[in-house]
Amino acid sequence: VAELEELARASDNQPLVNLRLGVIPTVAPYIFSKIAKDLTMHFSGLNLKMREAITSKLIAAVIDGELDAAILALPTSEPRLREGELFRENFLLVRPKTDANKPVPKPEMLREMRLLLLEEGHCFRDQAMNFCKMGSPNTQDIMDGNSLTTLVQMVAAGFGVTLIPEMAVEFEGRIPNISIAKFDKIPPQRKIGMVWRRNSPLKDKYYEINILTDYKHFIRKNEILSTPDNDIIYSEWCLNKDDI
Repeated sequence: VAELEELARASDNQPLVNLRLGVIPTVAPYIFSKIAKDLTMHFSGLNLKMREAITSKLIAAVIDGELDAAILALPTSEPRLREGELFRENFLLVRPKTDANKPVPKPEMLREMRLLLLEEGHCFRDQAMNFCKMGSPNTQDIMDGNSLTTLVQMVAAGFGVTLIPEMAVEFEGRIPNISIAKFDKIPPQRKIGMVWRRNSPLKDKYYEINILTDYKHFIRKNEILSTPDNDIIYSEWCLNKDDI
């Protein structure tokens, strides 16, 4: 049924009118508005419906035809989907403000600290654990949350440390009593991309969307952002017009 609907939408080379797009929770709050603005400006009259969900649910929804495409961490290792990379970004360490002047711990040292993680099902949790070379944590010793904001609030309250992606700094860095720092040498990184059904009749449109939402042209200028509550290393996302 989903493929028949897509065939009708793709017939006569009509402009894209409807788009059901999913986004993972560690990306959605930070670029939802930009994605919506870019797509609705490019596709006149576009009826855009966006859904936030964890990776496994988004993949299932795209395969089943409930969503047209999804933005998530790559790779998915799902042969029924086609993938297009959008951008890569580093992870940063969030710790209490009292630790601001201390050396940034090495990954293996984070295992000995109380590392606050997203709850199970979030790919960002798995990525953080892989970076720290952690096995399955003891559930009695772990503290987790269902959003990055919750984790950063827990750090501010003195419960431990956590990791956030660069795109989250502008928002999460406003929380008082925290310090945000880069990792030395090779930092942990994730690759964000878009996926859609490999056999979709609208695949050409999704390629167009993938190019449109390619945010590799954002560059990061590191500067110190000072507020009454925080002194953090701030990663400002700005547009490099030479790459457009």
